[in-house]
Amino acid sequence: MKRKTSLTKAGKIALLIALIAIIFNPFVIVNAGQRGVLMLFGKVQNNILNEGIHLIIPLANTVQKISVRIQKQQITSEASSKDLQDVFTEVALNWHFFPEKVNLIFQQIGDEMQIIDRIINPAVEEVLKAVMAKYTAEEIITKRGEVKSNVDNLLSTRLATYNIAVDDLSLVHVYFSQRFSDAVEAKQIAEQEAKRAEFLAQKAAKEAEAKVNIAKGEAEANRLLRENLTPEILQKQALEKWNGTLPIIVGETGARVLLDLQQIITQQTPTPQPTPPPEIPQQPIN
Repeated sequence: MKRKTSLTKAGKIALLIALIAIIFNPFVIVNAGQRGVLMLFGKVQNNILNEGIHLIIPLANTVQKISVRIQKQQITSEASSKDLQDVFTEVALNWHFFPEKVNLIFQQIGDEMQIIDRIINPAVEEVLKAVMAKYTAEEIITKRGEVKSNVDNLLSTRLATYNIAVDDLSLVHVYFSQRFSDAVEAKQIAEQEAKRAEFLAQKAAKEAEAKVNIAKGEAEANRLLRENLTPEILQKQALEKWNGTLPIIVGETGARVLLDLQQIITQQTPTPQPTPPPEIPQQPIN
């Protein structure tokens, strides 16, 4: 009977301990990708709890879990360019907390949402305004890589003072007012038309030059042909094409005469004129 009473008391004690453990929970589990900010009666401690299970003092200790994984923030900002054009920019920012500094971040700023509202969003907007003001609207388009690099460097330096690391930054969309977009489109159309007109002018000039060259070539060929055309060549060409029958020419009297090819060739070939002898000056007679 006494033994049964002892077992009953032991069970009650175990049950009481279990209830205390459930109510006060002396253990805390920090999940993967998190760090635990340990506090003693609300005061942030230097000790940071890593991933795993940790023993704490119930009622005295509390733990604030903060993610140290890479997070993405989408931000839209409006700024002005160097030539006073409105620039609308949509930024995708990947960032994370320094794991070894989460206690200071929570102590000085607060939790993740407070950090995004108080630090990250204002920093991105201010950096974009500062960088865009250094470039004209056209340069923002043509030098987009340089603009992105300047924003990245300036933002990384600014957020590092709050123990926040910038992993990557992307200028997802950069666009301007409708009036400026229309002006850019009109300028591009004018440039394309000017280039087309220049191309047509160059094409016409080349075609004219080609015609001149062809004419010069034909004239040179005719000149060489005239210089090399001798009675012998004409006779040879006539013989090569002759079918063996001499043509008959009917004269005014009705008489039929055979065509003399040799006579025609001789008549068509210009007779070289003899060169007159040089004049001999007469000596005066004394």
